[in-house]
Amino acid sequence: MRKHSRRFQKILEQIDRSKLYKPMDAINLLQDLSSVKFVETIEAHMALDLDPKYADQQLRSTVILPKGTGKKIRIAIITKNEQVIQSLNEEADIVGSEDLIQEIKNGRLDFDKLIATPDIMPSVAKLGKILGPRGLMPSPKAGTVTTNLYDAVKQFRLGKLEYRVDRSGIVHVPFGKLNFSSLDLNLNLAALYNSIDKNRPSGSKGKYWKSIYLSTTMGPSVLIDHLVIKENIV
Repeated sequence: MRKHSRRFQKILEQIDRSKLYKPMDAINLLQDLSSVKFVETIEAHMALDLDPKYADQQLRSTVILPKGTGKKIRIAIITKNEQVIQSLNEEADIVGSEDLIQEIKNGRLDFDKLIATPDIMPSVAKLGKILGPRGLMPSPKAGTVTTNLYDAVKQFRLGKLEYRVDRSGIVHVPFGKLNFSSLDLNLNLAALYNSIDKNRPSGSKGKYWKSIYLSTTMGPSVLIDHLVIKENIV
């Protein structure tokens, strides 16, 4: 049997495990129960009736959270265009070409998002074993392979993030910090839900949504009523 700390156990006692919480009530509860000395991240764990081993049931897309993620990300850009490299020095944290590819091969991974132009992707593809397991490999579906680098950087700064379904059919997505207002977190959650709903794979038949849990970095999960989210989407 899994053992929990006294702090965690005390929090569990204040959550009704048999209750289906409204999203706003769950957010408020998790904010009230937070008892650690840092600002926790709040995450959504969305179980879908998908089997990603089939190509037509795979889900991978992006969403721009209207209130941002609360996280400052380091963005790296790889392109062959020297003029673009010079002009993007102030927009991105790291900018380079073949030189940056070599640095990554040598172990440089001090960035959270890697954006590349299509012309250099054959060289970037060779970094698959390094970038792939860390979720850093650029992809057109994720908006990280593009010729419009300025817009891509701007969108990720504003709160654009990528999500995908895992092998068990669950999407795990952080959608803000607990020091956001509950209204802002609810807006982010609604945007995420709407995006996943609109990007339903063609192979998904019948019931799509199974369950949604909200949790924090150091806290337990709370089951929410996803139908309430849908009702609140305009």
